Amino acid sequence: MTTNDLFLRAQALSQRGEPYAMVTVVRVTAPTSAYVGAQAIVLGDGTLEGWIGGGCAMGVVVAAAMEAIAAGEPKLVRISNDQVQPQEGVEQHAMSCASNGTIELFIHPYSARSVLCVLGATPAADEARFLAGRLGIRLAEAPDHVRVVLVATQGQGDEDALERALSGSARHVLLIASRRKAGRLRDLMRMRGIGESRLDRLQSPAGPDAGAKAPAEIALVAMVGVLAALRGRGEAPVALDAEVSATAPVYGPAGPSASAPMQVAAAPAGAFVNPVCGIAVSIADPKHVEDFEGVSYYFCCDCCWTTFLANPAKYAAIHHRSTGRVSA
Repeated sequence: MTTNDLFLRAQALSQRGEPYAMVTVVRVTAPTSAYVGAQAIVLGDGTLEGWIGGGCAMGVVVAAAMEAIAAGEPKLVRISNDQVQPQEGVEQHAMSCASNGTIELFIHPYSARSVLCVLGATPAADEARFLAGRLGIRLAEAPDHVRVVLVATQGQGDEDALERALSGSARHVLLIASRRKAGRLRDLMRMRGIGESRLDRLQSPAGPDAGAKAPAEIALVAMVGVLAALRGRGEAPVALDAEVSATAPVYGPAGPSASAPMQVAAAPAGAFVNPVCGIAVSIADPKHVEDFEGVSYYFCCDCCWTTFLANPAKYAAIHHRSTGRVSA
């Protein structure tokens, strides 16, 4: 395969989200059939495409590449029988070829677990994407077949974005939000039918408390959380504190239960639970009222109203499920 063929192959694998590693020979000592600049791709199943030297080195290279893909970390590999002092950051392997040459290779993995999707069109979302590029973290446009999703909507479609993220296969869903807001969104996700096993993937705040205020600062802190998740050091989802539990909307006569998912009760007297954001809206003083299939829906803001209008059947189903009503 030519260098161009390898790059096109790598591009196709990246677009499909398939794991692989790019292997490049960076140094050789004769005799060896490898040469500096020789490249190959090792696929997730161990298939090697390209050329990085004879069969004596191939087994070592494939095994090292598979380990790099699994760990999501690049590595420098030296295959030689020369007696040298161990070097930090260099993985040493014996050369089995009779030629007894030396090959050093750089292995750069591109694995599904190192893919990030950032949801949102906010300044913090843009900054997070920029930082991901600087860190070499591959970005995906959709939250499908990725390891981490960062929800950086910050009030612009939070509910739908979070539902989309939690409905996917990502192992970590990080939300840029306060604990109070995260608590309300958790309740709303339950209202929308998101199970507890998926909610366990949610972490908010997205990163450590550093007093971030500007979009760039918020994104930086969130990316610390993303990096921790990619490195396998992500913390367990942050539990809601007593203050949040006491002030967040309570759905169900007995509130949250450790043994059963939270259920959604009827709205308080004189109020209607907005199915878009889960907030109880006063029927006497709503901002918008919309009739759909014999039910009047009350909204507290323009955003929720327009979101409902875009897909009224979806939110009608949420309303019917939350109230126990079976639609015709």
